Order: sequence, then structure tokens, then C-alpha cells
Amino acid sequence: MTPDPAPTAQQLLAFYLEAGVDCALGEEPVNRLSDPDAAPSTIATGPAEPSVRPVKPPPAMAAVADTGPAPEAAIASAREAARTAPSLEVLRSLLESFDGCALKHTATRLVFADGNPQARIMFVGEAPGREEDLEGLPFVGRSGKLLDRMIAAIGLDRGKAYIANVIPWRPPGNRTPTPQETQICLPFIQRQIELVDPDILVTLGNPSTQTLLSTREGIMKTRGRWFDYDTGTRVIRAIATFHPAYLLRSPSYKRMAWHDLRLIAKALGQTAPSS
Repeated sequence: MTPDPAPTAQQLLAFYLEAGVDCALGEEPVNRLSDPDAAPSTIATGPAEPSVRPVKPPPAMAAVADTGPAPEAAIASAREAARTAPSLEVLRSLLESFDGCALKHTATRLVFADGNPQARIMFVGEAPGREEDLEGLPFVGRSGKLLDRMIAAIGLDRGKAYIANVIPWRPPGNRTPTPQETQICLPFIQRQIELVDPDILVTLGNPSTQTLLSTREGIMKTRGRWFDYDTGTRVIRAIATFHPAYLLRSPSYKRMAWHDLRLIAKALGQTAPSS
């Protein structure tokens, strides 16, 4: 059997990025199998062999390691940029030019929002997936189709709702965003909520709920409960429910999600269809 050809540096880099490797820890490779106490041989056995220099990481990997300012500076920059955005269009432009989050450099495109900016209800998830990254829209894969059905269950559609994520760029390999990445992106989604100014904010899943509603409790305790979300200019009613992707993995919880949807429909002054 002919062995597979060795991967190129570009293929290795693509593999590392997909696996979530976004920084290099050293300039030189380390042989962790060598004996650090072994002394070099002083016995001359012939002409000196030319020394072999360690191979440095490819330039592309170094570029991945240097993708923006320090986290504290990036968070401060994000807060200042988000604060100055007078409209959703400007906020989107600011995100497109913002270089403080490393996720921007590994994602295909920005996933800003979908739906109606004048909607009375806003749904916020955690981060885009593969399909969202390719299309540039939130919730367009299998979980997006389920979200559409959930919205339809309360008599609405995407034209009467606004949908976004806490993180606007897909993490490599759909990994969980780091706390630093979340804190860097947080000012932008907070400003986005303030500009949309919905009557009801729905957080989808545990990460977005804990991030936006400032709670450490799990989704089983927070779902179906009303919170006050303060934008700084207005207090919005907020409620948590399961993320559609979780419901696809655990369909037995759809009954609980249905209960949450009925609460939302009641708050909107509409009647949800009977199950």
C-alpha cells in the first residue's frame, strides 16, 4: 500500500486552525523525548556533521499568533467602538473593521444579524456554526430551521423577529468561545440590543443566558423565568430558553421549550397555538 503523502505546511496550518490552535508558544520546536541531562559526546569520530537547525513555524502560523492587541486593550477598544455606534449599520461596519478578536481571522465572514431591526422580540444565541459562517447569517442550519418553527409557534416569522449571537464570528471547529473572546465581543451585542430596543429579549442556551443576564445558574434553573435586562436607557423584559441545537440533541426537552414559548406569546399579547 502506498503511504499517504506528507501534508504540506498549508494543510497542517489549516488542520491546526480547525482544531482550535490559534497561538504558537515558542519560536523553536521542542523534543520532549530527549534526555535533558545527557551530555554531548566529546569523542571525535570523523568529520563534523553539519548542524541541523530546527525548523521554525511557518509564517502563517506566526500571523495567527499575532492577531490583535492584548485582551484588556481589545475589550476597552470594543467598548469604545460599540459606545460610539449611532445605528446598527454603523455598528456592523465597526465590527467588520474591528481587529481585536482573533476569531475574525479564522472565520469566513462576519455573522451580524437577521430579521427585522424594528421587531418587538430579539433572539440571541452564542456563536455561529459552519452554515452560518458560510452564509453570513445566524441560525440557518438545522438549529435555524427549528428556531423558525419555534418562532412560528408564537405566530411570528423572521420578518417579525430579530436574531443575533453574542459572538459574531465562528470559533474554529465550532469550539466553545473562550471567556476572553466573549468579553471582547460583549460590548457589541450589548449595543446591538440597545439599538434594536425590543420589548422582549430571548436568550437561547446557557452561554448567552449567563453572559447577557449576568447569572451563574444553569439553563435548567433560568429557563422560563423573567429577568430585567437594563440597556442603560431602558429596562427590557428578558427570558431564557433552550438553544435549538440542544433541543435537536435532547428532544425530550421540547415540552419545556414549548412552555417557555407560551410565556413569550402571552407577553407579546398573542396566543400560541395549542400543542
